[in-house]
Amino acid sequence: MAASYLITGGAGFLGINLCRYLLARGERVRSLDIAAFQYPERSRVEVIDGDVRDPRAVERAMSGVDIVVHAAAALPLAAREEILSTAVQGTALLLKAAAAHGMRRFIFISSTAVYGIPDHHPLLESDRLQGVGPYGESKIQAEALCVSARADGLCVSILRPKSFVGPERLGAFELLYSWAQAGRNFPVLGPGNNRYQLLDVEDLCRAIELCASATPAQANDTFNVGAADFGTMRENFQAVLDRAGHGAHVVSLPAKPAILLLRLAEALRLSPLYRWIYATASQESFVSVSKIEIRLGFRPRYSNREALIRNYDWYVAHRQELGTATGTTHRVPWKKGVLRLVEHLF
Repeated sequence: MAASYLITGGAGFLGINLCRYLLARGERVRSLDIAAFQYPERSRVEVIDGDVRDPRAVERAMSGVDIVVHAAAALPLAAREEILSTAVQGTALLLKAAAAHGMRRFIFISSTAVYGIPDHHPLLESDRLQGVGPYGESKIQAEALCVSARADGLCVSILRPKSFVGPERLGAFELLYSWAQAGRNFPVLGPGNNRYQLLDVEDLCRAIELCASATPAQANDTFNVGAADFGTMRENFQAVLDRAGHGAHVVSLPAKPAILLLRLAEALRLSPLYRWIYATASQESFVSVSKIEIRLGFRPRYSNREALIRNYDWYVAHRQELGTATGTTHRVPWKKGVLRLVEHLF
């Protein structure tokens, strides 16, 4: 019998990809989001327009579902209060409602941002949590609520995915795709030889499905999720430039001066790139996925390069539909600010 899923943040980048993934497998899907659900799949998804911080919206959304996938979040470019209230207040409300409704499974989408700027690799689920900025802090607090709910008897899977890409993903990655499509070189901080792990959104959807279908003893835990084959930052970006076919190359920038300039641009609100992005871009960044592989049988399908190329191909196919709108979500280009001037140097 088909399961019934509630996806918070169902109109977001992960949300729509998960909706499509589950619908293709015959599952019933309900979305709760404050953003409009404007996709062709709307007739097949039960859409509830509402905020995860609104008790009435949450109560309505919870009724009659088996599994909650809590993916709603205010992203790092939002105001601190918005980030913390959405993650902490929203998660607390959802967990309380899930327990009251006797929910079979609760799956929380956290982030590897909870590890902060690491000093060793690979990162393990047992490593110290030290989130950078409001986003990382909010995920740590929300995870603590999930752990408390486990102690009260709710089966809660916590997934910590690396940055994930795929169809519908724009945000910071749109910088790479637009420069590649225009035939421009693309900069990296430092030599670009640092290994940097990403994740394809389809592989994340598969990890969510495994958490939903595993036994409670298997699923009631915390798991890193990332690509198995991820290469270096230079290799990853060059793969996209090669796909564009203009002969462009990755160009190295001195890391320390570039980071200082990006920090200043962020402080002056002239750049969409926030600290966690530019502070880790020149560093090694990868997690161990052994736990989810052993416990749940997770096997990622896509490498970093394949995931980025798949996302780039979607961008090229849909670029004319994007218009000029910008915002702070992963589904729209970010306002480039001073970076719009900088790109002409490459």
